[in-house]
Amino acid sequence: MKQFYLDYNATCPQLPEVTLAMQEVTKTAFGNPSSLHWAGRNARRKLDDARESLASFFKIESGSVVFTSGGTESNNMVIQGVMAGSNDGHIVLSAIEHPAILQAVEQWCTRFLGWTYTVVKPNKDGCLCVEDMMNACQESTKLVCLMWANNETGVIQPVFEVAQACREKNILCFVDAVQALGKLDVNLDQLDADFVSFSAHKIGGPRGVGALVMKRGTAIESLMIGGGQERGRRSGTENVAGAAGFAAALGKLDYANVVQVRDAFEAKLIKAIPSTAFFGQRGERTPNTSMFCIPGLEGETLLMQMDLMGFAVASGSACSSGKREPSHVLRAMGAPDFQARSSLRISFGVDANEQVCDALVSALLKVKTRLKGMSGRG
Repeated sequence: MKQFYLDYNATCPQLPEVTLAMQEVTKTAFGNPSSLHWAGRNARRKLDDARESLASFFKIESGSVVFTSGGTESNNMVIQGVMAGSNDGHIVLSAIEHPAILQAVEQWCTRFLGWTYTVVKPNKDGCLCVEDMMNACQESTKLVCLMWANNETGVIQPVFEVAQACREKNILCFVDAVQALGKLDVNLDQLDADFVSFSAHKIGGPRGVGALVMKRGTAIESLMIGGGQERGRRSGTENVAGAAGFAAALGKLDYANVVQVRDAFEAKLIKAIPSTAFFGQRGERTPNTSMFCIPGLEGETLLMQMDLMGFAVASGSACSSGKREPSHVLRAMGAPDFQARSSLRISFGVDANEQVCDALVSALLKVKTRLKGMSGRG
């Protein structure tokens, strides 16, 4: 049976050049980058090279790059780091943020009792309104969080405008760019955000490594305490091979032509199954992402049936797709529970083509026919 991997928003297969870069570092720069001897200096050079590569790619100063274990840690660093620096305050965030932000804010506000937060909902197309985000700010607001591109719908958010508005109000701005990297132009010289988080495995880099970009002069309490690595911002021996792999993955994926495949898939699916409902289709989206539901088909059942046919797809975020809960993103967009429970996310890779598109539509139609037949026999 032929297999199709269509879950690139969850993770991207590691690129061959990334593996080679990591192997080379493992062999030649195995020392602790904090050690003063030759082995440590070799490792430090590789780490500095990786940091410079990220800084050059993002068009920022290398000192702004903090290596972490991934997007979740980067997000938690910002949330806890800002809150730990003050006895009280207020946070504004969108209702479509990744659980690594939504849950972090909720849980830390129960620990830092002087802190409160406001959640802002998007419109029915999945896009946040700049005015709504800023109107939610209070005199005590110290942080505004807005993701660049949503992991479920792919809808791109107005992060540039929100960051500028935050700057005018002297409020810190945090942008989760995990899903934007590799799919959008993420040069940060034009984004006036104080914090931006990234994860390597979304672009063909290794799992377990990410980065937090912090604007010069911005200080937060450290989440990791110990050896003072990363200029005291993230203690712990750095993952040098992972950092090198992250750097090697930058700019390697080109999704420019994938949008044509995605749009062709949606056109063919609506023709084959007219009752299909798409989410975020009227907004600006990342080129590879399509989220939809087929009425009458439960999302988890549909996902498992597609898996049996060789298609790796998702029913939402990979961090929560194993839970039988409606998509919090779709619910925030105003979708009824039956749609939020029945949604399926397709996230194409750069190798997607018309053949993959046709095979996917054919499989979905077969599954719908099969499940409808089983339901009829019941």
